[in-house]
Amino acid sequence: MSLETWELLSYVVTVFGLPLAIFSFVLEQRKERENEEEEVYQELSDAYTDFLKLVMANPDLKLRSQSASQELNEEQRERKLVLFEILVSLFERAYLLAYEEKMVGKQLRRWRSWDDYMREWCRRDDFRNTLPRLLHGEDPDFAAYIRNLALQETTRLPETTVSN
Repeated sequence: MSLETWELLSYVVTVFGLPLAIFSFVLEQRKERENEEEEVYQELSDAYTDFLKLVMANPDLKLRSQSASQELNEEQRERKLVLFEILVSLFERAYLLAYEEKMVGKQLRRWRSWDDYMREWCRRDDFRNTLPRLLHGEDPDFAAYIRNLALQETTRLPETTVSN
């Protein structure tokens, strides 16, 4: 091969190969970031499932009922408080790892599931009333976020059902 051929091939590599390599690198980085986000979401989801198992292991606290049980003894109130602390810690971790101001696509869909979980718990009077104590020392942005959700859920109109 002549010098001109080698020079032509080097131009081809420079013009096509380098941009293709850069594009491949950027694409691979994006896939890796998406995989990391998916892994974080899965770990958080597993932690929430574990929390729900704790709730199921304590049926006397009635944490999955629509209204809080008013007749709890001291030991039951203590267990409920501990479960609420675990839940707030999980919500804070989800907020810190998954929430961003401007989310789109999969990231937004993942966050909406956490927002739904938080809203569901904020509808409970006992959880909402315990929030000030639970949020002591937590991340200020997270605390503001969940307080806002609690306020929204307090003022939210009850859902109506449509009959056929």
